[in-house]
Amino acid sequence: MQQESFANRFTPDCRWQITPAELVASGHMGCPGCGASLSLRHALKVLGPETVVVMPACCWAIIAGGQPTTALGVPLLHTPFAVAAAAATGTRQALLAQGREEVTVLAWAGDGGTFDIGLQSISGAVERGEDIIYVCYDNEAYMNTGIQQSSATPPGTWTTTTPSGKDFKYAKKDILGIVRAHNPAYLASATIAYPEDFYAKFEKARETRGFRFLHVLAACPSGWKIDSDKSLEVTRMAVDSGVFPLLEMNLDGTLVETVRPAKTIPVANYLKAQGRFRRMTTEEIALWQTGVEQKRLTNKA
Repeated sequence: MQQESFANRFTPDCRWQITPAELVASGHMGCPGCGASLSLRHALKVLGPETVVVMPACCWAIIAGGQPTTALGVPLLHTPFAVAAAAATGTRQALLAQGREEVTVLAWAGDGGTFDIGLQSISGAVERGEDIIYVCYDNEAYMNTGIQQSSATPPGTWTTTTPSGKDFKYAKKDILGIVRAHNPAYLASATIAYPEDFYAKFEKARETRGFRFLHVLAACPSGWKIDSDKSLEVTRMAVDSGVFPLLEMNLDGTLVETVRPAKTIPVANYLKAQGRFRRMTTEEIALWQTGVEQKRLTNKA
């Protein structure tokens, strides 16, 4: 299949014309409503068949299927938890040695392998300016191994390992801020719940050289305690409430909001749509709302 069939095109009314070709096969091991499986499916529609996926231990390591089968229509390299960025770096160098500069190297990792276990290899790769795309699909806990807390888990969230009585001042790690401090070539947040923005950012990442980082919010129905058919709806609520703003880094290093919801909703609406937040108090929800409003002002500054 030629790369051109995967190139971005817009219809006269400025809607994205995405390819009908599929590089993620049906019948994979993903749960119904899995935001991670839907996200990689559409990411590969933009990146195209000339892509190599490097994947550490995560939900997707299971979704892809056990050896010798795979749900992906592109080469897939499984790596240990901590080294996705390092393995992607080696893959890029091997391709360059073969003269295959046209191939995109995509590291695809969950929040556990990004915020926590893989952070050191990410830091090294972005500092060196390695020519790879690193995507963190963030479902806000170690979902594959039983819904354990990660440093991407928001305050007040139920997980199987959340300490009881934990101080509510605990906050989700600012992964965009950490990577931004390393001066990457491209940096953005996205979600397939806003597909036009998602496609545009993956297209920019594909066309940019150097280290590119995308933070993708991906709902996990079992971990978030939502119905599987509500996955995209709840993810949109994260954006519309300001909990997960869709951002992109300008050339001068500033972050700009790429999607301004037509109508913002209270943070409480987003939290109350998920069973994992059912124990939160009114006071804790009010703290979230205040924090979101302060971040909105920061992003506009």
